[in-house]
Amino acid sequence: MAVLWLDEISAGDLETVGGKGASLGELTGAGLPVPPGFVVTAGTYRSFIEEAEIDEELFAAVDVDVDDSAALADAADRAQELILETPFPDELQTEILESYHEVGNGEAFVAVRSSATAEDLPDASFAGQQETFLNVTEEALLDRVRECWASLFTQRAIYYRQEQGFDHSAVNIAVVVQQMVDAEKSGVMFTSHPSTGDATMIIEAAWGLGEAVVSGAVSPDNYVIDRDDRSMDVTIAEKKVMHEKDEATGQTIEREVPEDKRTQRVVSDNEIDALMDLGERVEDHYGEPQDVEWAIVDGDVYMLQSRPITTIDEDGSDVADPTGSVDAAKGLTDGSGSVQAAEGGSTDGTDSSGTGDVLVDGLGSSPGTVSGPARIVIKLDDLDKVSEGDIIVTEMTMPDMVPAMKRASGIITDEGGMTSHAAIVSRELGVPAIVGTTNATTTLEDGQVVTLDGDKGAVLEGSEVEPDEETEPVEEVRPQSPVKPMTATEVKVNVSIPEAAERAAATGADGVGLLRMEHMILSLNQTPAKFIAENGEDAYITELVEGIRGVADEFYPRPVRVRTLDAPTDEFRQLEGGEDEPDEHNPMLGYRGIRRSLDRPDVFAHELEAFRRLYELGYDNVEIMLPLVNDAEDIYQTKELMKEAGIDPQRRRWGAMIETPAAALSVEGMAEAGIDFASFGTNDLTQYTLAVDRNNEHVADRFDELHPAILRLISNVIETCREHDVDTSICGQAGSKPEMARFLVNEGISSISANIDAVRDVQHEVKRVEQKLLLDSVR
Repeated sequence: MAVLWLDEISAGDLETVGGKGASLGELTGAGLPVPPGFVVTAGTYRSFIEEAEIDEELFAAVDVDVDDSAALADAADRAQELILETPFPDELQTEILESYHEVGNGEAFVAVRSSATAEDLPDASFAGQQETFLNVTEEALLDRVRECWASLFTQRAIYYRQEQGFDHSAVNIAVVVQQMVDAEKSGVMFTSHPSTGDATMIIEAAWGLGEAVVSGAVSPDNYVIDRDDRSMDVTIAEKKVMHEKDEATGQTIEREVPEDKRTQRVVSDNEIDALMDLGERVEDHYGEPQDVEWAIVDGDVYMLQSRPITTIDEDGSDVADPTGSVDAAKGLTDGSGSVQAAEGGSTDGTDSSGTGDVLVDGLGSSPGTVSGPARIVIKLDDLDKVSEGDIIVTEMTMPDMVPAMKRASGIITDEGGMTSHAAIVSRELGVPAIVGTTNATTTLEDGQVVTLDGDKGAVLEGSEVEPDEETEPVEEVRPQSPVKPMTATEVKVNVSIPEAAERAAATGADGVGLLRMEHMILSLNQTPAKFIAENGEDAYITELVEGIRGVADEFYPRPVRVRTLDAPTDEFRQLEGGEDEPDEHNPMLGYRGIRRSLDRPDVFAHELEAFRRLYELGYDNVEIMLPLVNDAEDIYQTKELMKEAGIDPQRRRWGAMIETPAAALSVEGMAEAGIDFASFGTNDLTQYTLAVDRNNEHVADRFDELHPAILRLISNVIETCREHDVDTSICGQAGSKPEMARFLVNEGISSISANIDAVRDVQHEVKRVEQKLLLDSVR
């Protein structure tokens, strides 16, 4: 038979109905509330490809080097084409449709879910790699079954199977056809802690269908419950969107959540108790912790899926805590930002209402709330008085302040905007910061105890935060959901200083889209010429190698894109040996970036030698990125210098920043010159296109990376690069903005590099946009 009903299936039927089908059959047999349905068996899929005689060509097509992205894409396209273009045999078509008619008297909307035989296994969960379709009717049912079969051969599925050692020809796929639950509320439940296995149950909930929660389209409410006494910690998210069935078309649509429900708690205490009872029953039934998808309609709870949790550390070692415990989980979310604590507190455990007077205010550039004594830093010698927990108050930070910034609990500056050194480095270190106050150094007194609110940009009088309420910077950015959103668009992370590498790597980013070499050089407190004169060329090169190596080690084998020196003359002038730097009226338009490097090839050669040594040491994940390039001539000159340094431009990945309108308009010539990638530096591209100094707080309100002119330049570059098989990326601050991420994914960018604290948000936003594009393409 091509079809088996759920009440005929048990866990022993894994090879016949796949992991999802076996789980649902087992749950049905255990008397748990599972919507009725049937499974188109894995053997049916196998018969389909064999009887159509496409099996040999199918498996030959996917026998490729999965690290070759072009070959992988071609393999996926061909394999799916073979399945989708093969017609259904009449007998099979009849059996599936007759079974459908028995579900809900033939008028039911059904969910059609893939169930691969290598899915949801105890030691390997590939859930989500194959297709799921909601609100399917008879007219579309057969096409959806075939699309589920074809989804066994997406790029992601082919890659993961090969990486996990699964033979493509040995993996079959079944399809679950199940009556839809028109959910009023839904979500996921971990029956035990997904990292440690402790008796802590975690429930995430949102309005409407569960697709919104699973896909990351919405930030759900979060409930962390101690299973022993059922004490609960609740975090209420702002739920902006929901998925539901369109009554007119039957299609699954996304719509805005009504204002009165956005911050309303989704599930009641009684519903939590019901979910916990079911969770404990399913864990007892399987004898191990489960990851459960659930839905509630008319007060009844339904179980839609259950799979084993594969992220628990069996050794009980000190592992990352992706979800938090009952004590640590205040404000727990999926990282999407707009969250409120359940009992009136803020998400970091502080009372942000505050009772102190506002002393100064500015731009909140790095989130968090801390209290401590203010330390006024006017000159570098003043840094010696900054102790652990102090708040640095200065006109503007510089790279040689980084050691003190790491000691400090907060940063306040008179000058600067959201892209200033203080803003960027503070975010990467996880230190709350406010920039552009204009008068903090003259208004605050040295030693005065203040509270810094990096979210609101306000400095309050007195202490409002207890020291033990403050959080660990690395753990703050570690993903709180144990499952990383899988996206075709890579999501990378920006790193300004090697000291931030551990925190950056903890985000789970796909690599580093920007590592700034200038911060390694400026932190020496000497110009390159001065440092070399006193310590020798080898010492200088070693400093660069070790700085880059520290980041490359944290991310290996994920790529680390290193930008060569790009420091304006005013920053160099403040270092020892800086007295010979040109005195420029506007350093941002002056002697910096690749123009300095090409003008001083003897100094640039040391940077290139550092790259050569890294390659010699085996760091093939290091990529070279050239700043402030204007045209192809800059590329050709640099390419020759790379060859002279012993770097083969054909073997190593290298590319150029797109930071000027000239570069954007000249990118075709650069592509022909041999670059592998073009990366948008939106901070400079915006200031040069709009004539707005990005470090000038007086015009900060006119600095707009989403200006139509900027977007048009970006769009043209992406289109040109795609025509020339050149990757595109963004490493400017704008990549962390949801609006920019949506625009870039729709335009077809290869990767987005975000600030450390925005990586998970961008991953979810990218996944949401990609899924919408896929849905639109099949509708």
